[in-house]
Amino acid sequence: MKLDAIDLRILEAIQADGRITKLALAEKARLSPTPCWMRLRKLEKAGIVTGYHARVALRRVAPVASVMMEITLGNHRQADFDRFERAIAAIPEIVACWSVGGGVDYILKIMTADIDAYQRLVDGLLERELGIDRYFTYIVTKTVKDETVLPLGSLLPQASAGQD
Repeated sequence: MKLDAIDLRILEAIQADGRITKLALAEKARLSPTPCWMRLRKLEKAGIVTGYHARVALRRVAPVASVMMEITLGNHRQADFDRFERAIAAIPEIVACWSVGGGVDYILKIMTADIDAYQRLVDGLLERELGIDRYFTYIVTKTVKDETVLPLGSLLPQASAGQD
């Protein structure tokens, strides 16, 4: 689906405020409400808008340990990657997992109640014999930046959100 400037304005607005009203969204998109809402539905059906989420200040709810983990698998057959990825997808404490190029195979973001809970999670992964050859753990001591709003204007300069 090719996006135009109106679509980008809609996407930028709902990223900034997932609870924006139909009228406010239409104003930001510079459209009347019905065509604006139809465009939003089209973006949802195309899989461009995949959901609406609240950001929770987790540390205000409960103590939490944030951990980044690098993993290298011992074998690099597709079946090994598939088995590992299926296992990782089923673990709720692993909140993000990226397959990467370079010196490691995966980078994981893990959120647990504390470091002991993290270690139990790692022990469980190793016991499952998922082909993990090496792993490195990085404890997050401070979040400097954690954005969920994508910079659409700079990522898609040919369809700048400010233009019609």
